[in-house]
Amino acid sequence: MDFTFSEEQLAAAEAARGVFAGVAPDEVPSPALTTGAVAEGFDRELWDRLAGADLLSLLPAEEYGGAGLDAVALCLVLRESAKVLARVPLLENSAAVAAVQTYGDKELKDRLLVRAGRGELVLTVAASGRTGHDPAELAVTARQDGETWVLDGVQTAVPWAYDADLVLVPAHTEADRSVLALVAPGSQGVTLAEQVSTSGERLGELRLESAKVAARDVVTAEGAWEWLRELLATGTCALALGLGERVLRMTSEYTGKREQFGYPVATFQAVAVQAADRYIDLRAMEATLWQAAWRIASGAAGALPTAGDVAVAKIWAAEGVRRVVQTAQHLHGGFGADTEYVLHRYHAWAKQIELALGGAGAYEEALGDLLAAHPLG
Repeated sequence: MDFTFSEEQLAAAEAARGVFAGVAPDEVPSPALTTGAVAEGFDRELWDRLAGADLLSLLPAEEYGGAGLDAVALCLVLRESAKVLARVPLLENSAAVAAVQTYGDKELKDRLLVRAGRGELVLTVAASGRTGHDPAELAVTARQDGETWVLDGVQTAVPWAYDADLVLVPAHTEADRSVLALVAPGSQGVTLAEQVSTSGERLGELRLESAKVAARDVVTAEGAWEWLRELLATGTCALALGLGERVLRMTSEYTGKREQFGYPVATFQAVAVQAADRYIDLRAMEATLWQAAWRIASGAAGALPTAGDVAVAKIWAAEGVRRVVQTAQHLHGGFGADTEYVLHRYHAWAKQIELALGGAGAYEEALGDLLAAHPLG
């Protein structure tokens, strides 16, 4: 079996490294020193550079101006973005675009994909449900009324909600089916209430009160929301991996320079063992990430549904990134908590990523349910 990345996937990662090379993780106020959001919106200049490098059009087919790549390529780019804490809706926009391409009709694809790939149209996804713990599709009801759908409900912690042109909202119907509706913030029956994430970013609580959405803006294909949720969760794992790799490298550099008793602390066995454990965490995070991304990209069958591999990847990502940043703080000593040093920002982002779309416990429960339904052996 060949586990190497394709030339196109590697080219996407290389292009991402070039775009993110000049990004400083501390360009906005520290979340530790700010009572509200660290900034009103995302980094538009970086967004334009990503569009110019064709990194917003990785997934759309060539007929829509895209590269026609897959979830693995997207995760490679997301991994690089997290190393610099890139403040852009790259995951949400790309996942929404991928869902429209995979499950939307031709008219919807013609309207959205080219513009989204150029960065002219910003999409995000409401995936946290009412509380952040309940299934997102159950937080909103959808009923069809002629040529429109009527939505009622609340979605919390919608990333980049104040910046997005359209929010892709999962909802459930009376027939207990899930649909995806493209909702414009500010339209009739749609309101936003400001929330702030652990990382200091501005989120929005999306409130829908008899909000009407044209039928042409609703994706009704079976399995669309489940597929989108798996892609979002896998992308979150890629963010966790990139962030963890950068933090471990920062820790290695610091402990290699910091001396006690005349020797770099990196040479002490207790320090080396802790760093080695975190390296093992990262390699496990990486292996499970690529397994999940490959299952989504290929559609290949497995002992469990794709959701099983996604759950395993998210468990490792959530627990692994938490252990990495905790060890980094410990090995940096008091310097790690200094708000003039960037490590505390990575710690805040890690906690946000750890719990995004559900923490490890939620996915352990989901994995248990899958194992009960699909016994192995």
